[in-house]
Amino acid sequence: MKIKKRHIIISLVVIFIGLALYPSGENTPIQYIERSSGELKTEKVAGEKWLVWLYNNPVGEISLWAMVKRKFISSWYGGMMDEERSAEKIPGFVEEYGIDLGIAQKTEFASFNDFFTRKLKRGARPVNMDPNVLVSPGDGKIMAYADVGKEDFIVKGSKFNVPRFLADSILAQKYLHGGLVVLRLCPVDYHRFHFPVDGNVSFPTIIDGDYYSVNPIALRKRIEIFCENKREYVLVSTKRFGDVVMAEVGATMVGSIVQTYNGTQAIKGEEKGYFKFGGSTVVLLFENGKVHIDEDLLENTQNHLETEVKMGERIAVGLISN
Repeated sequence: MKIKKRHIIISLVVIFIGLALYPSGENTPIQYIERSSGELKTEKVAGEKWLVWLYNNPVGEISLWAMVKRKFISSWYGGMMDEERSAEKIPGFVEEYGIDLGIAQKTEFASFNDFFTRKLKRGARPVNMDPNVLVSPGDGKIMAYADVGKEDFIVKGSKFNVPRFLADSILAQKYLHGGLVVLRLCPVDYHRFHFPVDGNVSFPTIIDGDYYSVNPIALRKRIEIFCENKREYVLVSTKRFGDVVMAEVGATMVGSIVQTYNGTQAIKGEEKGYFKFGGSTVVLLFENGKVHIDEDLLENTQNHLETEVKMGERIAVGLISN
């Protein structure tokens, strides 16, 4: 513990000195399509200056590689968000980012993480129950690809490395030319994730890794992040959609990924788990020819724009006849 505390102190000193001596500079705004209205929006990024500095500044990049990506930093900060005094941050955060607590099951919280992992009232996120529809597993911003083997991922010329992501070259063969959906949860989003389909759930695969940010600011610089960060996934075996990979990916300042489901049966729209403090990502992989992702999601991604969605919305349909 003493070693970890020393590392944290050194990390903070380096970061503060670096921020003072080396400004972060300008960053390209993150734009996205609000699906409900079709409007082009600009994201208000929590901790934007910090992220730009880490990924666009020489001192920041050194700090990132040496310390910030390490588990002990995220665990330490995540632990702070469990403390009672962290609740003092909630009112300012709610006001700054316009968070609607009227749909939350409660409005008084014991800590910031208690607020961050809040549950919503029943019916706040209607789930499309058409049996041939696959729904978004959470609130956030989506990138979608019809063929992960052909499409550029975030950065032109970069492909999503399926074998490395799954850490299983044999299993990966089923998904090399299948569909990919990446749902990015911002710190301001509802942070519980849900099953997108009904099916049988496999034993989870847990892959240890780093804790890089999954914000586009970071992805523009380090496309390998999804294959380097801590992640865990299951296969949800279905009749209509084939075997769907559902993976949760950790990120900087994510205290932990908590799984809340029990048993081996997935029910569409039912909670699977939640992320503690920090933004993170849910990744879905589909077998080739089993699923058709909605055209607006594919088109927006082709135009280098994410699409904002809510949990329970339709994002794809099955192609398997029953």
